[in-house]
Amino acid sequence: MKQLKDYRRIVIKIGSALLVDRSTGLKQSWLESLGQDIASLSQAGVEVLVVSSGAIALGRTVLGLPKKSLKLEESQAAAAAGQIALAKAYADVLGSHGIKSGQILLTLADTEERRRYLNARATIETLLKLGAVPIINENDTVATTEIRYGDNDRLAARVATMMGADLLILLSDIDGLYTAPPHKNPDAQFLPLVTAITPQIEAMAGAAASELSRGGMKTKLDAGKIANAAGTAMIITSGTRMAPLSAIDHGERATLFEPSRAPVNAWKTWISGNLEPAGKLLVDAGAAKALKSGKSLLPAGVKEIEGQFERGDTVAVLNEDRREIARGLIAYDAADARKIAGHKSDEISTILGYDARAAMIHRNDLVVRGVTAVETEEA
Repeated sequence: MKQLKDYRRIVIKIGSALLVDRSTGLKQSWLESLGQDIASLSQAGVEVLVVSSGAIALGRTVLGLPKKSLKLEESQAAAAAGQIALAKAYADVLGSHGIKSGQILLTLADTEERRRYLNARATIETLLKLGAVPIINENDTVATTEIRYGDNDRLAARVATMMGADLLILLSDIDGLYTAPPHKNPDAQFLPLVTAITPQIEAMAGAAASELSRGGMKTKLDAGKIANAAGTAMIITSGTRMAPLSAIDHGERATLFEPSRAPVNAWKTWISGNLEPAGKLLVDAGAAKALKSGKSLLPAGVKEIEGQFERGDTVAVLNEDRREIARGLIAYDAADARKIAGHKSDEISTILGYDARAAMIHRNDLVVRGVTAVETEEA
């Protein structure tokens, strides 16, 4: 298993039981050790995102709610109180290392519905560019199904794929995958490496051992399938020890789930093969050439727009011979796209009356036919 500093972008999911003691509340010393780990990775040039459970568990101590199972509305009230305390805790810990943070509340729907997906990703990307650590939590104050079934593992996987992370780490109160639930079967064998999540692997999952954690091994394997399918590696390991990320590098027990392909290629394969275009953009020769070199599609190069579509829909890009040369997720709806087509990017805000993105289709959301993806720093 390679060192964490050798990854480019890491999503870390933290379980409730790691952050919150049911009697005393926030585990401050543990969180401080995690903050040191994150600071070390940041100094090494690794971009870190945190998907944190714990709002409900922390909020029930803040509000003095009983330790018994909570009603849905009580859980949502606990989440409302806990999110404030959780965000402050992360801000204080990371701030002590000179690192800024920003809170983002999502539900699974925010990573599945394309327009909301684009907004969420743009916000997170901006935080990362500004050197801040995004602290992402499920929006338990409005979620219903998620709040009952515990989908932060899967939410973390969706965030990892959305952001093109090359590693997802699930920190929990279990140290990896066993052939059977180890708290039930003392003869269970530990598996350090999983190259494919087969039905046999899924059969090894058991229920959660912790009362504070809502997800068990099954949700973690579900997360692994999401992550690996998009080219993101996943590690399941125990976070109960201090400095849990450093512990991975020092050889503490962990299960690595290996993906079969690279993150960017997997994402672009999904765009290219699994989405039907809702419209078409006819571009000039200059724009077609720019796309082949890995650039974003700017409005200036768009000559004509066909069809009706919403922001985040898939559109086909045609050259002057009306041959499809690319396909991608568009940043504007059809009406606004028609208004800015043929105009320079610095004219967009004046034309539309609001601050808008420079690219009509960003390079990360664009698949050029017959061309391997080229990553560039600028649009």
